[in-house]
Order: sequence, then C-alpha cells, then structure tokens
Amino acid sequence: MKADLPPQSTMTIGTAPPVSAASRTKPLVLLLILAAVVAIPLFAKNFLVFQLTLAMIYAIAILGLNLLTGFNGQFSLGHGAFYAVGAYTAAILMDQAGVSYVWTIPAAGIVCFIAGFLFGLPALRLEGLYLALATFALAVAMPQVLKFSPIEHWTGGVQGIVVMKPDAPFGLPINADQWLYYFTLIVFMLLFAFAYNLVGSRTGRAMKAIRDNPIAAKSMGVNLALYKSLTFGVSALYTGIAGALSAIVVQFVAPDSFTFSLSIILFVGLVVGGVGWIPGAFFGALFILFVPHLAEGISKGLAGAVYGVMLILLIYIMPSGAAGLLRFLLDRLAPAGRWIGRLSGRNP
Repeated sequence: MKADLPPQSTMTIGTAPPVSAASRTKPLVLLLILAAVVAIPLFAKNFLVFQLTLAMIYAIAILGLNLLTGFNGQFSLGHGAFYAVGAYTAAILMDQAGVSYVWTIPAAGIVCFIAGFLFGLPALRLEGLYLALATFALAVAMPQVLKFSPIEHWTGGVQGIVVMKPDAPFGLPINADQWLYYFTLIVFMLLFAFAYNLVGSRTGRAMKAIRDNPIAAKSMGVNLALYKSLTFGVSALYTGIAGALSAIVVQFVAPDSFTFSLSIILFVGLVVGGVGWIPGAFFGALFILFVPHLAEGISKGLAGAVYGVMLILLIYIMPSGAAGLLRFLLDRLAPAGRWIGRLSGRNP
C-alpha cells in the first residue's frame, strides 16, 4: 500500500519569491529622479542653479545636525559655529595657502571633526537643555572670535575674505555655476550614502540605543562617552563640509554671516524636514531657502511676520515634519492602491 504523499508545492526549493511591482519600479523612479537632477542646470537660469546648490549645502548641514539630534538624542543650537569653522578653513586655505578648492573640503571636514569631538568630550556631562545652552554659547561667541585682532590677519577681521569662483575643469562646456552645482551634488550624494550606511550599521544602532535609553544601552555594553563624542564629531564634520562648500559657492566669508540665527535656521530645517529621517534634510533645506523669499514677496515690510505665520501653520499641519506628511499620504494612498489592484485582478 502506497503511503499518501502530500501534494507537491508549486514553488521548488531555492526558487526566489516573486518580486513586487514596487520593488521593480523603485530603481526606475530613482534613475528618473537622478536624470532630472543632472539635467536641471542645463536648462535652468544661473540664479536658480545657484539657489539649488545652496539648498544642497544646507541639506548637508541639516543632515549633520540630524545625526546628532535625530539619531543620537543630543540637542544642539550651535552648529552655525561649525559651519563657520568649515567656511573659514576653506577660505583661508584658498586665499592664503593657494590650496585647490577640492582639497579644502576634506580639510574642513577633518578640522571640524576634531573640533566637534573635543567639544563633545566636556559636553558629556551635559544633557538636554544644558547641552543646548552650551552650544548656544558657542554659536554666540563664534562671530566675536572671528573678529579677534590676534587672528585678524588670518580671518580678515570684519572685512572677511573674498575667494575666487573656480571654473569647470577638463575643458567642460559648462559655466562656473553649473560646475559647482555638479560638484556639490557629488559631495551631497556621497555624504548621504555614508549617512544611510552609518545609521544602518552597528554604530548607528548604538547611537539610536543611546537616544532611546542611555541606561539600557550602557548595560548592553555600549560605550556612551565614545559614541556620543564620535557622533558629535561626525555631525560637526558634515556641517563643516557644508560651510566649506558655502564659502566656495558664495565666494565670500565674514563673521556677521555666521551669527546665532544661522544655527536657528538649521534647526528649523531639521524640524521641518523631520527629525530622525535622512531624506528630510533636503526638504528642510528647500524650506529655509525658498520660504523666506516667498514671505518677502508677499510683504516686504512684514516678511518676518509672514514667515512666522507660515512656519506655525506648517508645524500645525505637519507636526512630524515632511516625514510625517509622507507617512500620512502613503497611509491614505495604500487603500486606493489595493482597490485598483483588485479591480485589475492583480490582488486577491
């Protein structure tokens, strides 16, 4: 008598599961977005290209702040100081040492990493509002330090430093604004890819564990002092690179360009983009760059009031920033997608 055998499965061993339509279309969508981003400078006016370049620079700085605040839980109101250090590092190297602008980017990153790491060591004793107050003091003091007479021959004092805008290399048939857009785009993509890998790595998990519950993280063997200081250093590195790119693109640095308001602007971009969401840095950068101009266009005399009202309305509508809005839209669109799928016979 033959034993009853279970029916054979339609899927053999080793067969890969079916790939969803979303997984197949995602690379295509990303490719189309990249193609559009690359093509923008070829058709847009130079001023718009300049603005989009600044948006990417701000996005890098906001991403650095997001690594510190969104993923590690350390609150900072002084990242404008690291932005200034990066900008002056690039300007001094280009103006007085004749260093190529390309090499000023890693130099500014290294200088700011060391500065951020050293600042993070004494800041280990501070948390929450006390850390915010310490970083606030750093941002307030930085413009006065840059005007200090013993280092005036380096920083240019109140006059600042003027640098030359680099031309496109290798005889490329594009102007300086277009080249700086592409150069910033390359740096932007590299730093964003590094941030994604960092957050998803073991180090990133340790950073988030410290943010969520420092006591539990320490009991699991996480070195709080090391990871907090390193995160502060990496965050300052990102912000310093953004400052260096700003000096190259704007062609000018001065102490009054790096007041405490710059730190507040970066913090606003972080909140608007979404705390703890890496792509939100770019949305936050677009907001802090274009919305003030929009407010000024509505009323020049009351531009600050209009900007404040727009910011309040935005926070009221999107309390979690652009990340919360995107999650809301996806939740609303998901039932419609399933309904369309059932109509087309693709979904049961």
